[in-house]
Amino acid sequence: TFTADDVMIRDVPPTPVAIMEHRGNPATIGATVQRFIAWRKAAGLHPRTSPTFNVWRSERRPASPADYSMDLCVGTDQPIEANGERIKAGEIPGGRCAVLRVVGANNNMEPAALFLYRDWLPASGEEVRDFPIYCRRYLTFSPDAPVHDAVAELFLPLK
Repeated sequence: TFTADDVMIRDVPPTPVAIMEHRGNPATIGATVQRFIAWRKAAGLHPRTSPTFNVWRSERRPASPADYSMDLCVGTDQPIEANGERIKAGEIPGGRCAVLRVVGANNNMEPAALFLYRDWLPASGEEVRDFPIYCRRYLTFSPDAPVHDAVAELFLPLK
């Protein structure tokens, strides 16, 4: 359960990223995630030093699973070497964002996203800008930490 007090407005800097796109059936996202993790490790981009993001470019459950679209990103200003993967350089733009911190198991960010769009946004008087909602994964990263201690932030870009 989230409240308006859980949302912060923050100016975020632009973040250069390496992007692996997932397009198509969300049931196959696990394979894309595994390829992304392997690529990130090979590139030396550890989550402790290189932030990991998910950028959702479609609804979670589009009418056709083939229309599902999400980018897996890792923050880096290094030159991008694909090493056999389909990786491209990009940027998460800077600007004002509504930020909602999510603590605990956060494989399903839909409740937090729905709160931001359906509850917080209409009451806030704010307007979204032309970039999709995105998440910075696992701000507290420890393979030994319990799932209920995991922390992520959901960003809703604002005008």
